[in-house]
Amino acid sequence: MGHSMEVTSPRSPEIDAAEPVWNIAYLFPHQGAWSTEEYFALETNHLIEFSHGHLEVLPMPTEVHQLTVAYLYNQFLMFLKRHCPGAVVLFAPFRVRLWEGKYREPDVVVMLADHAHRRHEQYWEKPDLVVEVVSQDCRRQDLETRQREYAQAGIPEYWIIDPGDERIIVLALEAERYAVHGEFERGTVARSELLPGFEMVVDEVWKAVER
Repeated sequence: MGHSMEVTSPRSPEIDAAEPVWNIAYLFPHQGAWSTEEYFALETNHLIEFSHGHLEVLPMPTEVHQLTVAYLYNQFLMFLKRHCPGAVVLFAPFRVRLWEGKYREPDVVVMLADHAHRRHEQYWEKPDLVVEVVSQDCRRQDLETRQREYAQAGIPEYWIIDPGDERIIVLALEAERYAVHGEFERGTVARSELLPGFEMVVDEVWKAVER
């Protein structure tokens, strides 16, 4: 009597390649155990912030968010080139160290020439101005948490761009807390306290992201 033979289809290399390599997770530290050096060595296309041994993965930006950031960056860039020689403006992803063990990645950051010594290749310390475009998934963080942290870090000016309410809030540091320099809605012009003469037409911000 002949023996039956079980015939199996050969496994496709594409299927093997598509399976998540879960074991790779064991190569990384547990949450709370990351060092600053390990955080800096992490290579990824996600925005990842660092808080005392913990990684915080930010949501992937939307098209509106990125178009808004691009417009803001260009506005600051043009102004700084004309009126603030030596000043530098950057956009995320780029790290800002708020204090030892705490790193954020604001959407836009400005450092004036007088504080160039606070610029480093991998991060900046205490920029002069930061900008956040509010994400609907992170409204509380942008409006409350980051405001508290940026004030604690001593950052002189914080711009909050809120696409949901179509407004711009400019906060200026007074002592250790932010005071509202101005809340600007459609039909108005947002102005900086830190950068005399810098203005941004609110309607133009939203016009830049219209489809």
